[in-house]
Amino acid sequence: MILLARLLAFLLFWIPRAYALDRYPLRTGQEVFGEILYYTVSGNETLLDVARAYDLGYNQIVLANPGVDPWLPPPGKRLLIPKEFVLPEGPYTGILVNLPEMRLYYFRKEGSERVVYTAPIGIGTDGRLTQEGIYTVYRKKVHPSWHVPESIRKEDPTLPEVVPPGPDNPLGDYALYLSRGAYAIHGTNKPWGIGRRVSHGCIRLYPEDIAALFPLVPVGTPVKVLYQPIKLGVKENKVYLQVFPDIEKRLSAPLLEVIHLAARLEKESGKDLLLHLFIVRQVLEKANGVPTVVGKAR
Repeated sequence: MILLARLLAFLLFWIPRAYALDRYPLRTGQEVFGEILYYTVSGNETLLDVARAYDLGYNQIVLANPGVDPWLPPPGKRLLIPKEFVLPEGPYTGILVNLPEMRLYYFRKEGSERVVYTAPIGIGTDGRLTQEGIYTVYRKKVHPSWHVPESIRKEDPTLPEVVPPGPDNPLGDYALYLSRGAYAIHGTNKPWGIGRRVSHGCIRLYPEDIAALFPLVPVGTPVKVLYQPIKLGVKENKVYLQVFPDIEKRLSAPLLEVIHLAARLEKESGKDLLLHLFIVRQVLEKANGVPTVVGKAR
């Protein structure tokens, strides 16, 4: 009964949103931005409520707060809100989608200012991850219909050939169609799936995030999809390491990956990076998605 009550609270309870499609100015060469915040549980909300209020995915809020029941967080519990980010590998033009991070970045110039917009995403289930590579946005659609692929209809024969716009449409109210693979960046009618592996390969955003992103992205925008669970960046001569779970089990030597990233940063910045390998190993083991200082640049 308690869990059911919490589920109803998640569906009905509303927290005033602190963030929606975060926007940050970017200086040339800036690799780390945002800040770590904290939130105290009032007793009525779930971690999913808090995640959506702060424009985080389920993965981020759970990874950053290990041991906290996502449905029954104890009242008075102080939660870490990971609103600090290390950029994945560029180029920093158009849209970047980092699959293991379950996050989208959109880079653009506004007047004389370079900015980045960022939002959490839902991604493909096991075996259905979006293929890495370069795409373009070739079509945009408000209130899209979902033309159900034959492969999905074989899994669920009750599905119609076409799902019209409306509350039962998993595409939500907006869709940015990509140039190959039948992929799209779109909304969702199941916001609890953001920060999870829930789709057949498309990239899902919270309804409020895709509504804000959609008018900003012109047709022809480049989209890069990459797989980078380990990210390294420098801010104010401090080296930050941000690590997410290697969801596809692709990295056989995570420490070696950090060393390669550090060598690349040294070459690009002209600075020497001094890393504390003990701290690096701790961050790699935790893989909690929270940027952590692991050394200095000089």
